[in-house]
Amino acid sequence: MEKKLEFTKRAIKEIKKITQSENSKKYFRITVQGGGCSGFKYSFSFDKKAEKDDVLFNHTIIDKFSLDIIAGSTIDFKKEMVGESFVIDNPKASASCGCGMSFSV
Repeated sequence: MEKKLEFTKRAIKEIKKITQSENSKKYFRITVQGGGCSGFKYSFSFDKKAEKDDVLFNHTIIDKFSLDIIAGSTIDFKKEMVGESFVIDNPKASASCGCGMSFSV
């Protein structure tokens, strides 16, 4: 499987807005970490530089381990009454918890 991610227009717009602001970091970072009630959880942060094992997608960086787990996913940005957040639709996820931040493959 090719190591691709799809970003919605809303996600791209929000990532550019945040990474291009004066006091922001240069890159939006997506990481998959062990933990959470379903085995893995997504982590979103910002970084000033990319590391050796990072793959660059426009203004977004992701390490190769995390990319293996979420390759083929769609990254979106949603605004709802309860708040706004980045959301990953991962076709490899076989189960997830109620909050949508924890999943298993």
